[in-house]
Amino acid sequence: MARPRRIVLVRHGESTGNVDDTVYEREPDHALALTEQGRAQAEETGKALREVFGSEPVSVYVSPYRRTHETLQAFNLDPGLIRIREEPRLREQDWGNWQDRDDVRLQKAYRDAYGHFFYRFAQGESGADVYDRVGGFLESLFRSFEDPDHPPNVLLVTHGLAMRLFCMRWFHWTVAEFESLSNPGNGEMRMLVLGEDGKYRLDRPFERWREPEPYGITG
Repeated sequence: MARPRRIVLVRHGESTGNVDDTVYEREPDHALALTEQGRAQAEETGKALREVFGSEPVSVYVSPYRRTHETLQAFNLDPGLIRIREEPRLREQDWGNWQDRDDVRLQKAYRDAYGHFFYRFAQGESGADVYDRVGGFLESLFRSFEDPDHPPNVLLVTHGLAMRLFCMRWFHWTVAEFESLSNPGNGEMRMLVLGEDGKYRLDRPFERWREPEPYGITG
């Protein structure tokens, strides 16, 4: 088994929906483009990634959304070193069709009160649903490690919630731990780095906006 030395997760750059939530009333979520600021964020992240990867090959998985594809393009990675696969299981949490701004704001308030993991949008998914499909992707990813020629780097270009849930699944975090963490900013990345003991560690933690609730499994 050829486990990669590093697994890098990147949130897409700023999109039009991040700066104007009325856009969801007239454009599908998956079709939203990057803003000028978002493209600049992605280009800056690309510089850091090129330093991290150097001349090593990279296995890339990208969410099927327009903003994640545009983020990957802005990285300007060497096409001779990357193998790209579109991965629908890394997509954003589904809201379901076009969205009414006032209804979305109300549902987000409900979600904040109810919990991001368990709250299900009226026509869409819960965080738990995203967790399940990210878990399915992880099983596929582990199987890919059986290839003795697997690249030493994996890059996931995805969304903030999916990044947190990927790490939750990988590191066996509790729901309470997940709920205490904030999404990374647009264009931010986190790396799972393989240590000499054979275990992966997160290069830096997600910001925490509160302490985990004291119920549930703590060990």
